[in-house]
Amino acid sequence: MNLDAKIFVAGHRGLVGSALVRSLRKNGFQNLILRTKSELDLTNQSQTADFFAAQKPSYVFLAAAKVGGILANNEYPGDFVAQNLQIQTNIIESARKSKVDRLLFLGSSCIYPKFAPQPIGEESLLTGPLEPTNRPYAVAKIAGIEMCWSYNRQYKTKFLAAMPTNLYGPGDNYDLATSHVIPALLRKMHEAKTNNASDVTIWGTGSPRREFLYSDDLADACLFLMNLDQRRFDSLVANDQTPPLINIGCGSDLSIRELAVQIAETVGFKGSLKFDTTKPDGTPRKLLDVSRLTSLGWEPKTTMSQGLKQAYQEFLYVDSKPLPTGELAHRIA
Repeated sequence: MNLDAKIFVAGHRGLVGSALVRSLRKNGFQNLILRTKSELDLTNQSQTADFFAAQKPSYVFLAAAKVGGILANNEYPGDFVAQNLQIQTNIIESARKSKVDRLLFLGSSCIYPKFAPQPIGEESLLTGPLEPTNRPYAVAKIAGIEMCWSYNRQYKTKFLAAMPTNLYGPGDNYDLATSHVIPALLRKMHEAKTNNASDVTIWGTGSPRREFLYSDDLADACLFLMNLDQRRFDSLVANDQTPPLINIGCGSDLSIRELAVQIAETVGFKGSLKFDTTKPDGTPRKLLDVSRLTSLGWEPKTTMSQGLKQAYQEFLYVDSKPLPTGELAHRIA
């Protein structure tokens, strides 16, 4: 990507989008097109089409999405499937019509079958049933992958789908009703420490294993992919036999119990950890095979210990500075 290229980051206030903006600016890209939800409703087809026709970005990072943890996915399955389908369909179609050079569609590792062989390679897509607790979100993301693949074949677009593992970092969502496991545990243990609580309750048995990637490392990987030379980028998007799909992760995992212990140490919580086995565990294990990405020359830079310390410091900053009404919702949208 040329440093003066017009780049649209959809969802620039979210965990992924904000990391992309930081990384782009750090690397000298200043011609960024950014819109809040109040300025551009990406679920609205005509608004999205008009925006692309007027702005004509050269590159698109599609990080806008409705996201949440197990509780949110269980409570609002209709919202998760409908809104994600609307957002990605509107952007991908508008990007085709405005002839963008490259588009990177961000999804999630939950697209893979619940009991996929570990580590999960890109070839596992559509080989088995999904985890029920986030199936609506996963189906929407799978549709986005298929749309990128179909457009590449029919219209010769260069749309790549990147599937990150579980993410955490600056700009995360700390609302216990909708957050993922790391921000939820950071908040719960911080509050327990502050209130001198004797224990913290954690959903599930603690046995599921998960892989986690710091959000700034994901952004670095996304820029790496979008900056590949044409030959290597085409090898990812121009194959009629395999979808334009690549995993992004760190290549190692740990159990939820081990994660909870690390977070307790990071926060300084000295109480006991209790596991509520009446709550769902979700998928037993999710570790991505990232050999396709590493073979291109990319590896993460942030260790789990470093990432948790940085995430906790960011949480303390947010927690100490109450935001105006609605602002936290904008930060995590």
